[in-house]
Amino acid sequence: MTRFPLTHLAVFFLLIASCGVRAQSGASVQKNEPKRTGPAKDAPSNSKPTEDPEAERIIRERRANAQSLLIALAADAGKFTDTGLRARTQARIADFLWSLDRERARAMFRTAWDAAVLADQKAWERVREDIRQQQAQTGNGAWVAATPPDLRREVLRLAAKHDRELGEELLNKFKEQKEQEATDARKTRPGPFGNSDDEVRQRLDLARQLLNAGDTERAMQFAEPVLSLIGSPVVDFLSYLREKNPAAADQRYAAMLANAATSPQSDANTVSLLSSYIFTPHTFISFVSGGTYVTGSEGSNTPPAVGPELRFAFFRAASSILLRPLAPPGQEQTSASHDGHYLVIKRLLPLFEQYAPPEMTTALRAQFEALSSLASKSTRDRDDDDWVRKGIRPDNFEENWEQSLLDQLDHAKTSAERDQLNLELALFFAGRGELRARDYVAKIDDSEMRHEARAYIDASMAARAINKKETDRALEIAKTGELTHLQRVWVLSQTAKLLGRSDREKALGLIDEAAVEARRIEGSDLDRPGAFFAVANALLAVNRSAAWDAISDAIRAANSADNFSGEDGQLTFRMIAKGMRSIEQHPAPDFDVTGIFETLTQNDYDRSVELARGFTREAPRANATLAIARAVLEEKKK
Repeated sequence: MTRFPLTHLAVFFLLIASCGVRAQSGASVQKNEPKRTGPAKDAPSNSKPTEDPEAERIIRERRANAQSLLIALAADAGKFTDTGLRARTQARIADFLWSLDRERARAMFRTAWDAAVLADQKAWERVREDIRQQQAQTGNGAWVAATPPDLRREVLRLAAKHDRELGEELLNKFKEQKEQEATDARKTRPGPFGNSDDEVRQRLDLARQLLNAGDTERAMQFAEPVLSLIGSPVVDFLSYLREKNPAAADQRYAAMLANAATSPQSDANTVSLLSSYIFTPHTFISFVSGGTYVTGSEGSNTPPAVGPELRFAFFRAASSILLRPLAPPGQEQTSASHDGHYLVIKRLLPLFEQYAPPEMTTALRAQFEALSSLASKSTRDRDDDDWVRKGIRPDNFEENWEQSLLDQLDHAKTSAERDQLNLELALFFAGRGELRARDYVAKIDDSEMRHEARAYIDASMAARAINKKETDRALEIAKTGELTHLQRVWVLSQTAKLLGRSDREKALGLIDEAAVEARRIEGSDLDRPGAFFAVANALLAVNRSAAWDAISDAIRAANSADNFSGEDGQLTFRMIAKGMRSIEQHPAPDFDVTGIFETLTQNDYDRSVELARGFTREAPRANATLAIARAVLEEKKK
């Protein structure tokens, strides 16, 4: 989950989108194939059965056809006007063709990279323009925005999987493109998360994917050039590495602590991000005078069992940085400023009291007192700030936090104060999946805030109920919640899939309701094809024979909607209210074409190819074709 800088405590949630659903079974042959015969009478009982020549012929023919589909798609991809679609399509084709024609695949990876560079630039330009428009509307620095797909990361992952030298080549290209930007960035004050430029992130993202694939040695080779840098991406990678190789990760973290202690660029936020490795893995918190920055990634948040020597090394480095002489007011040049410095010490002081030597703790407490006269009053008043205590708060924090909000509500003097506290209580209970969150939403006087909060909280609780497989709760929200048509289709179809085995009739009824809801979406709306694909995917799980007709409806909807790509499906809910701006995204692969085409291809290859040709737009047709090729070319492995 990633949170972006907003005004005081307003955070941005992001869950990185996930890959499409994989096909579940191995290859099947046509129904009229001859039955495989048993071994001859004079053969030993443990001999292998004779291979079915007809079945082998069909498989070879399908593989040849799939390769032809890819070659034809490669020719079309070079003409795609959408650079992002061109990059993805070429990279994925190159991945499939690597074992067949390595030189052609290598050339396609390079052209895919060039297209990805352009696509990423355009995507971030759109994000920046969206942020500018939001800031112009609000008149302040608050904004929420979704991070666009990182296409260079996708191309790198596929290329490096086959060829390390090619991966290094593409990384070097990217480094050259970013060299000037990095130079400009170094002229400014350090960022709240240290060194986190794009080239470093790209390299570590690739290394992490290799790590996830079980190739720890190659992951280390790619990551090594940047592991000496101090920044949240490096610390985050070391946390992942520690799950595979604790000794290697601890060794590099210890070196990072030593570098940080001697670097003049280190500040209070440097200490905060370094604390993540030991106390809050994969979660980073930094403080500035204007608010709080929070970012994180998927992974275990359980503190690792590090040795006392490494923990002491952290406190030694942290104290050497936090105890540096304080600059006069107005002359502080660090990312944290006096306010952030004050909050970092406030956050970490309980850990010093628990683990550090007494003399370090006493000195740090004295520094904290000195900062009290330099920090703003609003900063000093952040005693109950969730982010100040996150990861180091006591076990009974939730009960204390709830009571604290209720006490503040009792003493609130204005309607605006009460609205803000009711909103925080609603979000608190929604995070626990409790329907009484709605009771606090209903108490919000501001009608616009009340409407925004109700829609956001209903959608959040519905997604949580599906993830927890709480079907009754999900259906209750689908019936009474303030959901969009697409959100309601998703809740109904996902619930039907959960009930498919235990209550097939009810599941089919829910799918019918979802189909009715999908038809309520306007014909040209981008949500419409995703809704119909969700219905088709639900039928695929509950009544496979009916899925063929449903996918035909989905294709017709896709042909009527501009910009439907058939991938990166996700549920998005956002809230833009006074004092709070948040965006939450959940991957929804059932909105995509990939999973359903992979599965249907194994049932009927020819019919699936014909359906894919029914797409009139480049993106869904390309993604459906790639799904068909994957189902055929990978079935031998399965």
